[in-house]
Amino acid sequence: MARITITEGKPERPHLTGAASAVLDVRDLHVSFRTEEGVVQAVRGVDLEVYEQEILGIVGESGSGKSVTMLAVMSLLPKTAKVTGSALFRGEELLGLKPRQARAYRGSKIAMIFQDPLTALNPVHRVGVQIAEAITAHDPKRRREEVQRRVVELLDLVGIPQPDLRARQYPHEFSGGMRQRAMIAMAIANDPDVLIADEPTTALDVTIQAQILEVLKTVQEATRTAIVLITHDLGVIARLATRVQVMYAGRTAEIAGTEELFARPRHPYTSGLLRSLPKLDRTGDERLVPIPGSPPSMLAPPPGCAFHTRCPYAQELCHQEVPPLRPIEFEQLAACHFADDLDLRVESSE
Repeated sequence: MARITITEGKPERPHLTGAASAVLDVRDLHVSFRTEEGVVQAVRGVDLEVYEQEILGIVGESGSGKSVTMLAVMSLLPKTAKVTGSALFRGEELLGLKPRQARAYRGSKIAMIFQDPLTALNPVHRVGVQIAEAITAHDPKRRREEVQRRVVELLDLVGIPQPDLRARQYPHEFSGGMRQRAMIAMAIANDPDVLIADEPTTALDVTIQAQILEVLKTVQEATRTAIVLITHDLGVIARLATRVQVMYAGRTAEIAGTEELFARPRHPYTSGLLRSLPKLDRTGDERLVPIPGSPPSMLAPPPGCAFHTRCPYAQELCHQEVPPLRPIEFEQLAACHFADDLDLRVESSE
């Protein structure tokens, strides 16, 4: 089990004006892994809030700490991980729980849809049996007939045709999109308050991606659960998320409502992500504008702002001091020393 230290006290920090109490409240989360090459600082002081019935999108490059943050919250990291900070679910501390206590929250209060449904599903058990197991693990006294009805209802909710027949089939008999739907059904089996979707459209073609996103939206409307959507795809964020948290090199770069973020990003990294997207109103002759350079090594992250080695606006202060995540106008938070002075608006793609 990962080594965990709970931060004493709850430091004040900026938040969205008028927001209700958070269902999930993560503060000053640090996660590191000891390797043969040294200590990998995967997450470095991340704050995160998830509110009732919202869809929070967490976006960033591979290695930015998106998935590790949520795996730490769910106590699913390996023994090589060292975790410090605080993660409160409705006021109850999750970090430092014993395995049996953590299992009581996983699946019933907080559930996760993993990246690869083919490896997440057991190939030697029928799909319906695996969903039923997720139900009986938290309600062992539930009658078998009632559990079977619930399994069929869940498969029907996520859009699987002939759910009673499909429940008796094995994962290899499902297509990639259907396996992902089955994983969603398993995740919502116990009506969790928070559903974490970790790259739910990875390795699916565009048509199936759109269908899975519609399934998530349908599930959110039907169950009223809050969703944390982890992705590197800004198109997915624009379509589904109500609020966005941008991460870079293990830290939060920016937090904003989806419309505000796309209309006027306040961090150079967010602006770079948006400028690298293809525009629908272009002729096709224009080149995409990539972010120069590469993400830093988390074995030895640079001092100051981690993005300063790639930032066209970097100044001496950026090399020396870590910028705090602070409020900007329009209820946005940005970790940039010069967020008030930069005009980072991106041309519309409509």
